[in-house]
Amino acid sequence: MQIFYAIFVKVRNVKTIIRLFLFFTLKTTMPDKEKIYSLDLIYNGAPAPFVIKTMEEIDKALGGIADNPHTHNYYTVIWPVNATGKHIIDFKEYDILPDQLFFVSPGQVHQIISDPNPTGFVILFTSEFLEKSSIRNDFISNLKLFQKIDETPPLPIAEVMASKLKIFADQMLAAFNSKDDLYLETIGAYLKLFLIECNGHCSLLPGSNLQNIEVSKTLVRNFKELVEKQFSTKHQVKYYAETLFVTPNYLNEVIKSSVNLPAKEFIQKRLMLEAKRMVIFTGKSGKEIGFELGFEDPSHFSKFFKANAGQSLQEFKESLTL
Repeated sequence: MQIFYAIFVKVRNVKTIIRLFLFFTLKTTMPDKEKIYSLDLIYNGAPAPFVIKTMEEIDKALGGIADNPHTHNYYTVIWPVNATGKHIIDFKEYDILPDQLFFVSPGQVHQIISDPNPTGFVILFTSEFLEKSSIRNDFISNLKLFQKIDETPPLPIAEVMASKLKIFADQMLAAFNSKDDLYLETIGAYLKLFLIECNGHCSLLPGSNLQNIEVSKTLVRNFKELVEKQFSTKHQVKYYAETLFVTPNYLNEVIKSSVNLPAKEFIQKRLMLEAKRMVIFTGKSGKEIGFELGFEDPSHFSKFFKANAGQSLQEFKESLTL
């Protein structure tokens, strides 16, 4: 809660956009002995598969209420058409500038601090909404937009692209507000067009070998999915390579070419991200966190954390309360 208090105090007249989840009557879960700020998508007191609002509406409803770092179980697209401020995603800070898009995956920790009078769109949707809209599960995973642990910088968009996207966003907003028959089907169609248009601007350079690209893309996707399932128990590249039926060297080569990190560092990055999330959202000790992340020896986890964070776990905790 206090991680960005110093920023908020320093930038005194800043209004915060996303406490918008309160505007959507989102639910905070707080299990015993756990300090989790995890949000479900609720609208008008009921679960909602899809929500879209303008930033003007959200800003007007919330005034200057400050946002806290939080995580949620649905996808978020934030389009500041004309806004400035800061967006922090998984402990990395990005500037908010006009006409760029942020894509936040379920489980990512994020916080937005925006200057007054922003304009733009916030689009929220669940995995279930994609399924009901006949959007295949692998559609999102094949996009280059939503990342789980890689850096997630905003996607800048040119004027021509912005014009196309605004048509799609306006149509989704109109359908959402109308609640006409088949309005969710209408939204699903325009959402898919919106994401395809965005993804087209993240494409690989032309002239690459398409067959090699497809093979590499499949391997990278399968590796990321496997890491997401097994990172807390499997730390060795050899395990992932054997499970994916490739050599460790080949896996390293493909992963590094895709995410600019060797496979080992990718796994370690995921472990570090989870460790930091647990420090913020749970009351567990370093020993307990290390054990849950597959470190049987607490001293090994302490060394691992310090080597990757540049500070001890205790120092990291203390930095959150400044």
